[in-house]
Amino acid sequence: MPSYKDKKNGTWFCSFYYTSWTGERNRKVKRGFKTKKESQEWEIKFLSQKKGDMNITFKSFVEIYKDDLKDRLKLNTWLMKNNVIDNKITPYFKNKKMSAIKVSDIIAWQNEMIAYRDEKGKPYSPTYLKTIHNQLSAIFNHAVRFYELPSNPAAKAGNMGKEKSKEMLFWTKEEYLKFSEAIMDKPASFYAFEVLYWCGLRIGELLALTLDDVDFEKKTIRINKSYQKIEGKDVLTDPKTPKSIRTIQMPDFLCEEIKEFANSLYGITPQDRLFDVSKGYMHHEMDRGSQLAGVKRIRIHDLRHSHVSLLIDMGFTALAIADRVGHESIDITYRYAHLFPTKQKEIAEKLDLERM
Repeated sequence: MPSYKDKKNGTWFCSFYYTSWTGERNRKVKRGFKTKKESQEWEIKFLSQKKGDMNITFKSFVEIYKDDLKDRLKLNTWLMKNNVIDNKITPYFKNKKMSAIKVSDIIAWQNEMIAYRDEKGKPYSPTYLKTIHNQLSAIFNHAVRFYELPSNPAAKAGNMGKEKSKEMLFWTKEEYLKFSEAIMDKPASFYAFEVLYWCGLRIGELLALTLDDVDFEKKTIRINKSYQKIEGKDVLTDPKTPKSIRTIQMPDFLCEEIKEFANSLYGITPQDRLFDVSKGYMHHEMDRGSQLAGVKRIRIHDLRHSHVSLLIDMGFTALAIADRVGHESIDITYRYAHLFPTKQKEIAEKLDLERM
């Protein structure tokens, strides 16, 4: 695998032939490498990717994995995934051949992650341990599915850690009304939390709303994007799932409130964000309002749970609720089963009548 030095600028390049999936013989040239070694490593990675050769290093395959996936994921998701790969996984496995990594290697890595302590003596949380193992397993799954690696050693080793607690907090309507009254002195805060509570939006969906998304005649809010601040920049992405794209009907009082708020925003255009605040600001206001109102502090996302709880208490079906909050109805049934009124007594009584 020869590499060549470009005499004009002093960098290295590789030039070679390969056979495509159609059987055609093609020439590949890649320029701009600082060293001969980098040029050769890139050629090895490229040819391995074309052949499905798993006799390459873990580090080289990770680059293939990233190339395959990075354009398919939301930016914030990719940045979190990339951070875990680069800092918790690749340093350990980087020089091992993909085909030679054994279950015992995975277990040794797991033991290191479990034994880790930071400068304050604190270990990784069980949730984080599970997250980083899942990412390692995802890399091997990709190799099995698309590059003919025989099996996934991370899956054979089994997971470590555990899933996040399913604890779910919510406010009753009375608690929310106390909170909303406490933050009424700041209109942006008051109206933002009104939308969160009475419509069940995610925080990213709320912050992405533009004036153009609100139809005051039809009394609806259109959800078709989500807001993130990534590396100091405002980024709009698709909503969490396809089901999240939806149109929500507002109650009359909320429609009037949002119209009043929009009219107070000097110079706002249809494309401007309706709530031009940050997630940090919203968390601060959650702290302030909870303390002033004397109600328990819940997460902003728990307002979504509060909305669902209110709708269940009002007698709406899982299907109707799911359509409003952008979930599958089976998810609503599963996650909020403990809140739906039980039918067991009614079933037993009807079976008694059937027996007679």
